[in-house]
Amino acid sequence: MNIVNLGEPSRTYGNANQIGNKRVPSTSFANLLTETVFADSPTKSVQSFEDMWKSKFPEAKYHVMDASKISQGVWERNDFPFEKFFAESVDESVLNWQPTGIEPQMSDSNVQTKLNSTLGTKSILVPPELDEKMKTDSELSEKVMDKVNGFIANHPTRPGRVLSYLIALDGNGDIAHFRVTGGGGHISAPSKEELRQFEAEQAVQKERKAKLEANQNVADERRLKEAENLRRKDIESDF
Repeated sequence: MNIVNLGEPSRTYGNANQIGNKRVPSTSFANLLTETVFADSPTKSVQSFEDMWKSKFPEAKYHVMDASKISQGVWERNDFPFEKFFAESVDESVLNWQPTGIEPQMSDSNVQTKLNSTLGTKSILVPPELDEKMKTDSELSEKVMDKVNGFIANHPTRPGRVLSYLIALDGNGDIAHFRVTGGGGHISAPSKEELRQFEAEQAVQKERKAKLEANQNVADERRLKEAENLRRKDIESDF
């Protein structure tokens, strides 16, 4: 649930200079000033989001893949293999993972092993198109980094615990999914109070998700009926 251009070689400038019988074109003061300014100006570098992320969190992982399309129900499952995203490289088949059995409890030893294996680490998943944009757009990179920094600052567990962060961005640079894991000391499993709180939060999220899906289904059915009525009217008007 981690640059300066020292200027051009010397040259002689003058107004209508003449060397022997050859007339040398004059160089205006404005041109001279422009050349001098640009020659002495440092080149502005573009810092990508990946640069910013690795600069602030040197040990964190950065993976270019679109995990935003993973359903929230799958992402939240205790048996979802989220720990794979903390590796140096990730097989993208994990993006298509689907459950095959009953979801294990948070207190399950296998679940706890996965959670503990990621403690103290960070990983971020960035869709390919967004990654390409942020390679050349420092302003966009800064905006996304501000969102990520704000999220990390405002999503700690209780003080004194070791944390891990897994963040998946969508194509707009917003946080689509996340997992924040907390542990520390000799804790091998969450307390009963933490389990109750976690299960209550999951129940609320699942209820909200079910309502959204139900509303979406109703809206889809309404649009289909309207489209069918329009099609029938078009057919009738042809006769």
